[in-house]
Amino acid sequence: MPDSSAAAAPMLAHMVYFTLHDGSPAAIEKLVGECQRHLRSIPGAVFFAAGTLTPDLCRPVNDREFHVGLHVVFRDRAAHDAYQAHPQHLRFIAENKETWKQVRVFDSDVR
Repeated sequence: MPDSSAAAAPMLAHMVYFTLHDGSPAAIEKLVGECQRHLRSIPGAVFFAAGTLTPDLCRPVNDREFHVGLHVVFRDRAAHDAYQAHPQHLRFIAENKETWKQVRVFDSDVR
């Protein structure tokens, strides 16, 4: 019997890493809260989390050039695309972009 999961459309993992101009604990926690407030309830996500750099993971392979990580897995590409244009996502960007020194986005198809 063929494996039907192999033919299923992949989910899309959207990982965003924010480096802030102000790397203070208060500024970092504020952005984590802003992620939660604006982005958690946008439809289409099967997983959502926002958090901070883990301070004691310092192996040579660890990228430590960020303060806040946002992790959203969407059920499919269409859900991701709808999220990008959603008013709450656009409001999050408008209200917080001035605090960002750098934003790196990693999108990948996951099964």
